[in-house]
Amino acid sequence: MPIPDFQSLMRPLLDCTSDGKEHALREVIERLAVQCGLTDAERKQLLPSGNQEVFVNRVAWAKTHLKMAGLLDSPKRGYSSITPLGLNVLTEFPERIDLKVLRQQPGYLEARGGTKSETQNKTSSQDVEASQTPEEQIELASLALRNSLGGEILARLRASSPSFFENLVVELLVAMGYGGTRKDAGQAIGRSGDEGIDGIIKEDRLGLDTIYIQAKRWLQTVGRPEIQKFAGALQGFRAKKGIFLTTSDFSREAVEYASRIESRIVLIDGEMLWNLMIDFGIGVSKIATYEIKRIDNDYFDEENA
Repeated sequence: MPIPDFQSLMRPLLDCTSDGKEHALREVIERLAVQCGLTDAERKQLLPSGNQEVFVNRVAWAKTHLKMAGLLDSPKRGYSSITPLGLNVLTEFPERIDLKVLRQQPGYLEARGGTKSETQNKTSSQDVEASQTPEEQIELASLALRNSLGGEILARLRASSPSFFENLVVELLVAMGYGGTRKDAGQAIGRSGDEGIDGIIKEDRLGLDTIYIQAKRWLQTVGRPEIQKFAGALQGFRAKKGIFLTTSDFSREAVEYASRIESRIVLIDGEMLWNLMIDFGIGVSKIATYEIKRIDNDYFDEENA
């Protein structure tokens, strides 16, 4: 089954603590995962940033909202226990507890940083319908912006001149740590231009090995024949390593062929190319940085003061 959204986890989470005992968050997460029938893959599913499991993030936010509403208490770090108000709400709302229910609890809106006047003049439809945690919303928005930027990069690359594309490949590989100095890399690229090889570049600053490059500024899919031609060129130079870059993609047969041959050929399609350009700052510039902070539990731990 799909991973429940954080609002759908509120009542099950509260119910896990209904015995009045203190429960560790990791214990509650495990119980809820079993109760929800999550597969191992669903448990391991990560946020777009890869920093946290989606299910753990949603349980944590369900707990945060229940605590702000006064339904849960935190007797010590990492533990939760139900409050008398929480027991009452469990009885009053046997089917579902969500943000709409929490808004009815005294102090919840103030705990969220709102005021009573703001609440009276503002609808809660967005909160009621929300299925994503704040981290998910931020990361998915960031991912959408990144994908949009990637599309723009590919359009520019496909419209660029061959010499511009060659220079871009140099910039990217040097930024990734290949090619020795920028000067060395610039001299190496485009040296041959025949026999299926577009460039030669050092693997490291010491030049212990050489990587041969093929770059295709294409719209159509790169098929197996092109990879075979490149592999044959590598053999002609007695080379064992190559990089094949394209602004399009590779056919399944091309990918399978590259994985079977003795020479090590890395295939970089358009999507991987623009992702690398963004990651290494090639052809893009930073316009804004947003700093996200969380509570420092150690600071508020009076026992360690």
